[in-house]
Amino acid sequence: MSQPEEKPQGDPWHAFGYLVAGVVFYGFLGWLADRWLDTTFLVAVGILVGAALGIYLTTRRFRMVASEQPERPKPESTDEQ
Repeated sequence: MSQPEEKPQGDPWHAFGYLVAGVVFYGFLGWLADRWLDTTFLVAVGILVGAALGIYLTTRRFRMVASEQPERPKPESTDEQ
């Protein structure tokens, strides 16, 4: 008998939201820092940091969803002493 397929856990829109929000927010902070410090590279650093944090939050959330699943009960043994 085959095992039932497990459905993916979590909402993919959360992952998309974390990635986009991280890139936009930290990219904007980098742009502001560029304007303030009169540089040209901080917006790129902000985008990369935002993407990395978005990926980190996504993996952390999906791991938590997977670990919160209840374990399947083990069949009781029929050994009598």
